Amino acid sequence: MLKVVLIEDDLMVQDVNRMFVEKVDGFSVAAIASNGREGMRKIREVQPDLVIIDMYMPEQDGLETLRQIRSEGIDTDIIAITAASDMETVRLFLQNGAFDYIMKPFKFERIQQALLKYRAYREETGSSGHFTQTELDKMMFQPSQKAEKKSDEEELPKGLNGVTLNKILSYLKAQSDEVSAEEVAEGIGLARVTARRYLDHLEKTGNITIHMTYGGVGRPVNRYKIKR
Repeated sequence: MLKVVLIEDDLMVQDVNRMFVEKVDGFSVAAIASNGREGMRKIREVQPDLVIIDMYMPEQDGLETLRQIRSEGIDTDIIAITAASDMETVRLFLQNGAFDYIMKPFKFERIQQALLKYRAYREETGSSGHFTQTELDKMMFQPSQKAEKKSDEEELPKGLNGVTLNKILSYLKAQSDEVSAEEVAEGIGLARVTARRYLDHLEKTGNITIHMTYGGVGRPVNRYKIKR
């Protein structure tokens, strides 16, 4: 059984990630932490095979935690599950040895794919001996991700794309107060009507809450906040 430590500040996401991980044969969640500092304590205590980590967290973020794991020479592998979609963050996680990088929101099938790939990797590297080039290539270069890409595209309504959706999620997560569709549009650089379509989708899928406010003269304004 492969031991996993989850490091995620969102309590709802913690529960979802635990459920998804333990749904895959061969994995057990040994500990959960809400920030990088707590996560490091859990890692030293549990000595997990795998750490699943978020990027944006209080006290110590995911990238700083990953660097600390590497600097301390802790023998564990890393999978990032985060709303961070900018190229610099992705590159830095991979440079520091992340086994996989999963962007929120995601389906069970995506984390299942990552865990099955990781389990196969551990099975291949768990015994002593030497690799042939063919065996190494088979382990490192998995089949193409066409089926996964199709699944991700089908998850979103027509006209929406995952990159923009993740940008909106990142923007909402950074806000302490409720924001309007107009504020989201300005923050991301979208047309208001486009931002509204993404916000409607996120509200339907349960990722954000909506609150209608009444000001002076005129129609009420919908204000949005990410669920934490």
